[in-house]
Amino acid sequence: MRDEQNRHRLITRRTLLLGGAQLALTGVLGARMWYLQVAEADRYKTLADDNRISLRLLAPPRGRIFDRDGRPLALNRENYRLLVVPEQAADLEQVLAQLSQLVELPEDVQARVVREAERRRRFSALPVRDNLTWDEVAKVEVNGPDLAGVMIDVGLAREYPMGATMAHIIGYVGAPAEKDLDGDPLLELPDFRIGKSGIERAAEPRLRGRAGTIRVEVNAYGREIRELDRAEGVPGDDVQLTIDADLQTFTTARLAFDSAAAVVMDIHSGDILAAASVPTFDPMLFDRGISMAEWTELTSNPRAPLINKALGGQYPPGSTFKMVVALAALEAGVIPRDHTVFCPGHLDMGDNRFHCWRRGGHGEVGVVEAIAQSCDVFFYDIARRVGIDAIAAMGQRFGLGHRLQIGLPGERPGLMPTKDWKMAARGRGWTQGETLIAGIGQGYVLTTPLQLAVMTARLANGGRAVVPRLYREIDDARAAGAQLWNVAAPAAGTGLDPAVPLPESGIQLADTMGIDRSHMELVLEGMRRVVNNRRGTAHKAAIEDPAYAYAGKTGTAQVRRITRAERDSGRYKAADVPWLERDHALFVGYAPLGAPRYACSCIIEHGGSGSGVAAPVVADILRATIALGAERERRGNRPPAPQPQPQPQPQPAGPGRPDRIVQGPGRPGQGEAT
Repeated sequence: MRDEQNRHRLITRRTLLLGGAQLALTGVLGARMWYLQVAEADRYKTLADDNRISLRLLAPPRGRIFDRDGRPLALNRENYRLLVVPEQAADLEQVLAQLSQLVELPEDVQARVVREAERRRRFSALPVRDNLTWDEVAKVEVNGPDLAGVMIDVGLAREYPMGATMAHIIGYVGAPAEKDLDGDPLLELPDFRIGKSGIERAAEPRLRGRAGTIRVEVNAYGREIRELDRAEGVPGDDVQLTIDADLQTFTTARLAFDSAAAVVMDIHSGDILAAASVPTFDPMLFDRGISMAEWTELTSNPRAPLINKALGGQYPPGSTFKMVVALAALEAGVIPRDHTVFCPGHLDMGDNRFHCWRRGGHGEVGVVEAIAQSCDVFFYDIARRVGIDAIAAMGQRFGLGHRLQIGLPGERPGLMPTKDWKMAARGRGWTQGETLIAGIGQGYVLTTPLQLAVMTARLANGGRAVVPRLYREIDDARAAGAQLWNVAAPAAGTGLDPAVPLPESGIQLADTMGIDRSHMELVLEGMRRVVNNRRGTAHKAAIEDPAYAYAGKTGTAQVRRITRAERDSGRYKAADVPWLERDHALFVGYAPLGAPRYACSCIIEHGGSGSGVAAPVVADILRATIALGAERERRGNRPPAPQPQPQPQPQPAGPGRPDRIVQGPGRPGQGEAT
């Protein structure tokens, strides 16, 4: 009996112990379940959603670019893309072969799609071809039932309506490189494009916009089940330039030479109206993916089509620099206004003889006639008197020898050499002979066409430090009608110190450079006679119509040293001299003569004569600039309003537009030498 009671008590204790353990375990499990399902519910719901929902980025429409009148220079067009889902295509190679009978699909493209299908999930859509025409889209859609797994997608691609004409200014877009990755997840999208050159690159942060998002439900394998919601991205900001598309087109067409550049600017506002560089290139090559053969052709071309010569080409200014030298000497007081020099055709200094371009010389000449007839001996003389440092300082005041920061990649600084620069850069002292050579814009002196246009503008506006600009805000009130062409005309004559302010356009006159008015008058009179006096070096390119009359300065810059034998025989001017050994032809000018408004510079690489080749080009460009300005005023200065941005659509909505490409330039004829 006692043993039975002990066994009963033992069983009761075990039962209590087991029950307590079970109760404790149940409590722990219940607490854990409460913690997971209540306290941590939001966290685990988020994790579950992350497994179930895929959040993806949507590329925003890129900002557009317009000219000064609101005409499009860079747009977004619908891009019809051909896609294929390998899982749905029973025989991928056969489907691709069928497609090749409907649209152009080379064998290497078909092979690439097959390779991609082997590396990626079979339910993922693979890109086959971009930029389908509407006819090609229609062919694919009509044959859709026989093309298993084939679909048409639509997105946005970049379009350049002016093609090669604006390529150096607008630039182009391309896939981001490793160095371009800045943490923005947009850059990791497979088809995303960023600016690679020109305005596209300079204004990239503004043009890019902000990404949109799309939430898609997926299964455990990543297969899309359905779209949950979508938030479209914010389009990039539009950019408006000061460029006149019509003038840019005319200027590019007029530069029908192997290699040349020209810049046109408003001498009061600083607006760059045209900046042309030839040869040029098709920017769409880079958007669709340039081939190695096309890249090699562009980079190996000795005419350098990828370089914007208008602001990236550095050239000796030649005689177009002589106005700066004259002002340096006059302002320094080393010569009086009536200073004259006798030119026998050369100047001797020690054992060296420095030649004038006219072998027989110009006789006795002063400042005005020395500019008009481009007498080298006169400028040898005054350069020796004033010295290189004073010449360089005056050149810098006129915008030479430093970057002008117009907001475009590729701008180069040129060079205004000084004694200190020579010692630092070359480790040798400056020589007197180098000063003489610099006095006619040769030697170490280097400038860009943009700098020469700014120099000419500052001369023509009476010595005001106008700053060039390329950008105008799209929401600027002036874009609604108060165009810069409405600037009140300055006083007739040389255009010095216009008494009339410029209230219509809101333009503020640039600060004066403090140059003596009488000295400016001498220089501008010399430029007037260059074109409008029978002894002027560009008299053959004069325009008789007073409405288009202009002033300017010729320049012919040597690219190599001319030997005595070549000079005596005249062989260095022969037409059969190799292209790379011919002189550069330059001209700078401003117009209209009675009330200056526009400045233009032109460089024709290895073109020969500044008077015979470059001067007629500038004459035509200035005439076109004045005519276009007058036409704009007649139509009331009302530019077309930019239209809203297109948005990507899930299905094709209309035909694409064909690319327009400006034909490349031809080859130049040879003009007479100056």
